[in-house]
Amino acid sequence: MPFVNNNGVNIHYHVEGDGPPVVLQHGFTSSIRNWYANGYVEPLKQSYRLILVDARGHGRSDKPHDSAAYDNKLRVSDVTSVLDELAIDTAHFLGYSMGGRIGFSIAAYAPERVLSLIIGGMHPYDRSGNITTEDRVRNLTGGMEAYVSNQEASSDVKMDPDRRTRLLDNDHEALIAAISASRAIPGIEETITQLPMPCMLYVGEADAFHPGVEEASKVIPGVMYASFPGLDHGQVSMRSDVVLPPVTEFLSSVVQPATIAD
Repeated sequence: MPFVNNNGVNIHYHVEGDGPPVVLQHGFTSSIRNWYANGYVEPLKQSYRLILVDARGHGRSDKPHDSAAYDNKLRVSDVTSVLDELAIDTAHFLGYSMGGRIGFSIAAYAPERVLSLIIGGMHPYDRSGNITTEDRVRNLTGGMEAYVSNQEASSDVKMDPDRRTRLLDNDHEALIAAISASRAIPGIEETITQLPMPCMLYVGEADAFHPGVEEASKVIPGVMYASFPGLDHGQVSMRSDVVLPPVTEFLSSVVQPATIAD
């Protein structure tokens, strides 16, 4: 499995397919494996060169326990370090949730590396959804077994075994450090009104982040916006059957892939 060392932090990544490069960046508590498990990789790799990155603190990447290690600029440099390792100057970017915030950070700090920006389930503003940082930290303090049990109890649904395993593989202290880091991207409210690259936003209408995403869609020039009725934050991430049609439509409008799989 390939890694790149970014100033002492090892970042794990996968490459799949051939064609125009597209970075896939997962959300909080997730990893590269979620893109495979939720059905994104197989269709997209038919037309694109996918660069899947395990964010620091997640997957097989290193997991620092210091919140200073999760500064937005460092997260951006993890992605650009992977691109440098692969000798890729510019790429399209698809990020969900936390991965979307990393995408907005790349637009702010390294816009020259982004050909187009696809952000799911996240807005650029310095505010959370329906759960505070303090609550998230509290939920993680008891470890991953307790975190998963709380997730199941709150939804009244037994978690899929594979998803449960992926969650339990997390390091709760690294997640606490990551969630405790500042969410702010200085100047982002002005930056998004002048984005130099094509942009797409998508979100579930039952997602607590929906109002902020909708707000951002009204100020980003030429944005493509997709809103999915009845789906919450977690559901959208797992519904590649719903997400991929507008995503591939957007990509088709900004690149010329060979073919797009059904």
